[in-house]
Amino acid sequence: MFSLAELEAAAATVYRALAPTPQINWPLLSERAGFDVWVKHENHTPLGAFKVRGGLVYFDWLTRTQPAVRGVVTATRGNHGQSIAFAARRYGLTATILVPQGNSPEKNAAMLAHGAQLVEYGHDFQAANEHADVLAQREGLHRLASFHPLLVQGVASYALEFFRALPDLHTVYVPIGMGSGICGVMAVRDALGLATDVVGVVAAGAPAYARSFAAGVPVATERADTFADGLACRTPDARAVEAIHRGAARVVEVSEAQIADAMRIYFTDTHNLAEGGGAAPLAALLAERDRMRGRRVGLVLSGGNVDLAVYRQVLAGQLQS
Repeated sequence: MFSLAELEAAAATVYRALAPTPQINWPLLSERAGFDVWVKHENHTPLGAFKVRGGLVYFDWLTRTQPAVRGVVTATRGNHGQSIAFAARRYGLTATILVPQGNSPEKNAAMLAHGAQLVEYGHDFQAANEHADVLAQREGLHRLASFHPLLVQGVASYALEFFRALPDLHTVYVPIGMGSGICGVMAVRDALGLATDVVGVVAAGAPAYARSFAAGVPVATERADTFADGLACRTPDARAVEAIHRGAARVVEVSEAQIADAMRIYFTDTHNLAEGGGAAPLAALLAERDRMRGRRVGLVLSGGNVDLAVYRQVLAGQLQS
């Protein structure tokens, strides 16, 4: 997708605002799996998720190439929106962010705290995303998509850190929301000439990218039912589907119960907070542990922004459907 020089330039932009995150081998987690497991801790960024990296690179480009732009509009379930609000304030632009009705109150509060104007619209992300098009036209705002090559370049900086620290990883499990994270991992793997398998992970209740991977073309679903809001996509991006179909080893579906169990395991084995999307790769690894025996495996803990009410239910074992 990108040259190593392009990826390194994007990483340099990211590092003007934040430091690299750690990759840690947790003994209890490796013991549980039965082999060497390394976790990339994107829950340790200043915004608690990997998305902040992409927003910084996008706004650096936008303000250099389109200086007349004064504001942007986008749609999100939370982490993308926090990234855009954070970067917009840093670069002196306004951010209007669409979220579905009933969105995470704590993620909403975080976006507002970063200076965003929040608009609740529709029953799910796709409805909010379509209304963002309307607002862009009506208000004269720059329309910022949830998947864009510049966002991919930005988030790829975590993969540069991960692969340069651990170039011998056999497999890396990555959650798929709209696809920027997994595309960034594959781009870095290819730019560095590594042979690592990249495995995407989706929620069984939001299988659009799994179906699209199998078909080789975008396959939308009517619903995206999962408490892991970062995975709740029902209309995949065609560019992301093409890249994932070409570069991923497979896409694994995990249940709500498996995701909740992985969230609890992250707490007990590492005392780290993982949101549903961030825990999904661990859920997939544990489901495939026999397949991974004897391997060195990486997990992308993409974020830790879970609402307190949801986390209480997870820890109490009340999310098992």
